[in-house]
Amino acid sequence: MEVNRRAFLVDSGWWLLLTGAAALAWQHVEAGTPEAAPNYTTTDHWWAMILDIEKCIGCGNCVRACTLENDVPREPGCYRTWVERYQVDPADREHPRVDSPDGASEGFPEITDRPVDRLKIFFVPKLCNHCAHSPCVQVCPIGATFESPDGVVLVDTARCLGCRYCVQACPYGCRFINPRTHTAEKCTLCYHRITRGLTTACCEACPTGARQLADLKNPDDPIHEFLRTHTVNVLKPQMATGSKAYYNGLDGVVR
Repeated sequence: MEVNRRAFLVDSGWWLLLTGAAALAWQHVEAGTPEAAPNYTTTDHWWAMILDIEKCIGCGNCVRACTLENDVPREPGCYRTWVERYQVDPADREHPRVDSPDGASEGFPEITDRPVDRLKIFFVPKLCNHCAHSPCVQVCPIGATFESPDGVVLVDTARCLGCRYCVQACPYGCRFINPRTHTAEKCTLCYHRITRGLTTACCEACPTGARQLADLKNPDDPIHEFLRTHTVNVLKPQMATGSKAYYNGLDGVVR
């Protein structure tokens, strides 16, 4: 099916159109980069993130920091990042209870309707996985969603039509339509920060270090040692998206 789709795009001329549109989108974003980060070279980096479930306490600091940093609309379903709480009964692992009140922006309420002593309870931070083979990039009809040379999936809001194709294509539910701009929005890994040598707002606000920005092209980045000494997983590996959000301690019940 993928071969046929690619052949169709090439034969019809749309492949060249999409490639050109993505290049224009990157130029639009890149135009503001040198002034903000004069010493930043995109090809020197390949960004990823480590999410350590064993350290996440579900405090919601990351969600609040992201909302403030990126002016995310305070409306239901509008989250660039959020945290889910899993309650797993060992006697019924197939049906975990999952909640995320207001994206966990204010943490989680106490569990009072179930015997917590027999439950496995843990928190799962979620955000755009910045896939190397992004379904959202593939379906955008005009290249407004694209991958930067340093591996960050971005949206050029000046070009976005708000068609929702990318929202439907994302297997992780990481996109939404901004009710103010009517364009697609998602986590950008705080691109405006990391190109200036800073970490993301969510990583900076995390009190336990459950989130760690990582540069896979930097041989001195601690991620390499972490990957050697821990067994990490990605969400929905069967989708083969090339996810760069690596989870430590990921339980198999996580959707």
